[in-house]
Amino acid sequence: MSAPCRDSARQLPADLRRAGVPDPTRRGGLRCGVPGEGSAPPGPTGRGAGVEERLGGPDGAVPESVRWAVVATARRTVADGLVVGTSGNVSARVGDTVVITPSGVPYERLDPTGLAVVDLRGRPPGGSSGEPGVPAGPVPSSELPLHLAVYRARPEARAVVHTHAVHATAVSTLVEEVPAVHYACAALGGPVRVAPYATYGTERLAGGAVVALRDRTACLLANHGTISLGEAPGEASGGGGTGGALRLRRPRGAGAGRALRDVRH
Repeated sequence: MSAPCRDSARQLPADLRRAGVPDPTRRGGLRCGVPGEGSAPPGPTGRGAGVEERLGGPDGAVPESVRWAVVATARRTVADGLVVGTSGNVSARVGDTVVITPSGVPYERLDPTGLAVVDLRGRPPGGSSGEPGVPAGPVPSSELPLHLAVYRARPEARAVVHTHAVHATAVSTLVEEVPAVHYACAALGGPVRVAPYATYGTERLAGGAVVALRDRTACLLANHGTISLGEAPGEASGGGGTGGALRLRRPRGAGAGRALRDVRH
């Protein structure tokens, strides 16, 4: 298990810690990996059995604990070597509201107030005017269409993580599906599919990912990286967070060539 992001933990405000908001990197984070210590147990199937009503409202308000979980997860993807610079993106859904990492902001400088907020159509929450995908405030990641497509197709999803992991991208150029050679595949739903290549930020990419994610919680994006979805957040002030989905990593001690040959055969 990866070490917690100490920098994120230090920056969690004292008043939130006193109120019982968990350290997102330990228990409430949107873990980009197979569910482990502190992950929320599987929630009810369907539309979340009341989670939306407990955590969100029609005005698009997103609990600060959820915002902190998104920030902590974004920082964790950098620490784990899954993204570089401002690449990759993380989002969470609360009711019909989506909070997502902004475009062009280094994750070490990101805080909960700097996240972009939209509805499931990409519009500002609360009935504000504006073009889809161009809300007032922080500009959302260019992969907003990808995240929104997953949320619309998978109502049970409450978190989406997209990374540019180099090893996963390399594998995606060699195979159309990663066979279930590891027990972790059971947590993902089976063999990991590879969505066909499409330009980033496009509806074509989003559509291909939705198909590849059918009955799965993660897939590869050809020549691009990974996309994964997680379960509903726990109680806003409780200890549970969203379940994780995918962490594709090169095996420790194995060379790149050997790792790719193993996948092929």
